[in-house]
Amino acid sequence: MPGMVDCHAHILGNLGDLTPGSSFRMSSAKKTLWGMRNLKVWLSKGFTALRDAGEDDLGYGQLALRDAINAGWIDGPRMQSSGNFVSLNGGHGDSMGFIAPDQELPRRPNIADTVNDVARAVRRDIKYGADWIKLMGTGGVLDLTSDFNVQELSEEQMAKAVEVSHRAGKRVMVHAEGTEGIKAAVRAGVDSIEHGTMLDDEGAALMAKKGTWLVPTLYTFQHGAELGTSHGQDPISLAKVNEILAHQQPAFTRALKAHLKIAVGIDDEPQYLPKEVEALVRGGMTPLEALQAATIRGAELLNWSDRIGTIEPGKFADIIAIDGDPTQDINAIEKVVFVMKDGAVFKNDLAPKTNQGTH
Repeated sequence: MPGMVDCHAHILGNLGDLTPGSSFRMSSAKKTLWGMRNLKVWLSKGFTALRDAGEDDLGYGQLALRDAINAGWIDGPRMQSSGNFVSLNGGHGDSMGFIAPDQELPRRPNIADTVNDVARAVRRDIKYGADWIKLMGTGGVLDLTSDFNVQELSEEQMAKAVEVSHRAGKRVMVHAEGTEGIKAAVRAGVDSIEHGTMLDDEGAALMAKKGTWLVPTLYTFQHGAELGTSHGQDPISLAKVNEILAHQQPAFTRALKAHLKIAVGIDDEPQYLPKEVEALVRGGMTPLEALQAATIRGAELLNWSDRIGTIEPGKFADIIAIDGDPTQDINAIEKVVFVMKDGAVFKNDLAPKTNQGTH
């Protein structure tokens, strides 16, 4: 089958460390080196393309990795990438939200409290090469201070981000979990909603009308509940995970009923990528629909339908093999035995061991 596409990846750093402030214990260089390691896992799971959904690295390591892959310096999936998280002061994307007031560090350039602040933050990301702009439209789960029900960026702020981004030929993705924040983001003209965990009927109808994409990231919340505090997740975050899970299935059912455009995104460690495809099936998709969300639909969201998403003449030779038939048993997606990207073989578990690692 064609190589798969992860449309909500975070590639830098130790993705299994959920402790508050973990990003402050790692330099930009070390995060980027971790990113090189992580990208190999994406490939091993059969994902030959991805969209990075933003990082808190002011050195833009994700953009350096994207460019290094394009130049052939390192191995990894073909990438589109967001820059930093554009967030309110103290919002879900403010990485210093947990720091005491008398220990606060200088204000970061991605913090935007006004419409003009948003324009400046967006222009900075574009200046340094971002393909996408990532907005934090509502509160979230993993941080300790925000409320996922609450809209954070105003509709005017999000509309300004869309205006500036689209004028520059870039697109906008929005973290939006709360109901009103989802609808405000869609009205503002964003290109994709990430999570959409409390989507209501009005929001689903609005997304369908405007053609707004949904990347539901079902498994990351389910996995967070399974992990508990074992990977450093704070009890405050865990309580929010358990609360928001009650809204996940009803919202996803509305999305399916409205026939929204849906693409796969893990928002978790890449070793769990197959679990997101399986979660889509548990949520109500057929196995074929889930596989399409991971291939054809992902390519459409990235505007790469002319190069990936299907196996046909004229497209990149991004081809994987599964030991089993995932159209009949979606759990077979766990058994990726062969990965080719652009004609180069990166995994071949059927080859003699003496040939392992060659491409």
